[in-house]
Amino acid sequence: MNYNIPSHLSELPIYQKAMEILVLSRSISTYLNQDLSYLRPDGSEDTDIYFSGDIVQQSESLAPEIVKAEAERHSDNKHKHFASLERLIYRLNLNCNRLQHCNSNGKDYLPILQKELQKFKRLQRSWMMTL
Repeated sequence: MNYNIPSHLSELPIYQKAMEILVLSRSISTYLNQDLSYLRPDGSEDTDIYFSGDIVQQSESLAPEIVKAEAERHSDNKHKHFASLERLIYRLNLNCNRLQHCNSNGKDYLPILQKELQKFKRLQRSWMMTL
C-alpha cells in the first residue's frame, strides 16, 4: 500500500485505527490460512479461506477511502466515501461472523478485530461531523 498521503492524515485517529485494523486483519488471515489451506479428505478446499482474504482486502480499502474523503471539497462526494466506509465495515463484520464457524484456532482472534471495528465506527461518526 504505497500511496502518498498528506502529513496531517497520518495523525488522524480514524486513519491510525484503519492502519491498526489492516495489520490485525493481515495477522489473523495469515494465522487462519495456515489451518484452512489444506484440502479436505474428499479433495475439496475449505471455502472459508476466501473470507480470510476478504477481510484483508476490505481492510486495505479503509485508509484510501479516508484519504479520498479528506481530499473531496463537495459534501456529496464526501458522503459517497462515508457510505463506502460504512459498506466496508459492514462487510468486514459479516466476514468475521462467517469465519467464526471455520475450523481454525485463529477464529479466537476475530472478536478482537470486531471490537476494533466497533471503535473504528465510533471514530468514523465523530470524524464525519468534523468534515
